[in-house]
Amino acid sequence: MRTILYLIRKEFIQIFRNRFIGKAIFAVPVVQMLILVPAVTFELRNVRVSVIDRDRSVESTALVNKLEASTFFMISGETFSEEEGAALLHRDKTDMVLNIPRGFGENIIKGTPATVMASVNAINASSAQLTWAYLNGVLSDYNLNIMAGKAGALMPVTGSGIVVSNRYWYNELLNYKYYMLPGILGILVTAIGFLLAGLNLVREKEIGTIEQINVTPVKKYQFITAKMVPFLIIGIVDLIIGLLLGKLAFDIPFEGSIALLFLCTAIFLVAVLGMAIFISTFSDTQQQFMFIAFFILIVFILMSGIFTPLESMPLWARKVDLINPVAYIMRINRMVMLKGSGIADVGRDILSLLAIAVFFTVLAVRQYKKRS
Repeated sequence: MRTILYLIRKEFIQIFRNRFIGKAIFAVPVVQMLILVPAVTFELRNVRVSVIDRDRSVESTALVNKLEASTFFMISGETFSEEEGAALLHRDKTDMVLNIPRGFGENIIKGTPATVMASVNAINASSAQLTWAYLNGVLSDYNLNIMAGKAGALMPVTGSGIVVSNRYWYNELLNYKYYMLPGILGILVTAIGFLLAGLNLVREKEIGTIEQINVTPVKKYQFITAKMVPFLIIGIVDLIIGLLLGKLAFDIPFEGSIALLFLCTAIFLVAVLGMAIFISTFSDTQQQFMFIAFFILIVFILMSGIFTPLESMPLWARKVDLINPVAYIMRINRMVMLKGSGIADVGRDILSLLAIAVFFTVLAVRQYKKRS
């Protein structure tokens, strides 16, 4: 144990001897949280709409006004030419062209079906789907107003019907900052632990200081443990910084157990650090490690569920995620912070993280070769 403590002390001295790395370890979380949390959102605002209103009736004007009153749409211009509308879409000057044909208002007055045509720029499929969903919502509300007006004209409404009110659990205001911050915390801890731990070992190979350790009676498990512990502590400290910043800057709620979150993060960090050190054992240069690490990080983060729900992924992708530690910590962070989930709710994820941590740590110890 004394040997491991001396080696850990040596690692801390080596890490903070580099002033840039020492400052970056604690500055990066602050910058990352302040930029990414408010910037990364799935909400769509100010969709630019060009209107082709051939009807020019009270009903068509009411529809355009309803679109403009929505928080999602912004009327960017009007035209009477379909060719000009298509050209605006082609030049990316508008996001949607709404074509209201002649007879639109007359059909509504007669009670016959009235149609409009919406052309949506679908280069970004997600934005196009959201735009279409928002437009359907506005049109549905417009239809309800028309039917209510006709019903009121024929028969005065004397009683109230069924009132439907929506209730969203765990994030009642649908604030995307609440949803994104736990995910950003997972990415932050991953990047700090994975990159710095691996680069630290490879750098010792490059400058030759690792040879001095290899000729000593230090055992492999002692060496690997000493490499992991400093970055485990740094990762926990970065998590504390992220949580404090989330509360002070964004008023992020925390419904669950802080001890459970730290326990899960510690297990997750052991898994990530074991994986990083395993990769660094067969990387001879920092460039080699960075290339492999960049590929793995991109795959793990994009498949973690931070942007795309895991349930919507194909079956083969969900099977790949069984060995993706970032997917587990992403789910644990959101469940503990937003839902107040306990250890029984995330127990399966904890066991999976524990299995990955043991597997890659043992693999790193076995793979590391002491060469004098």
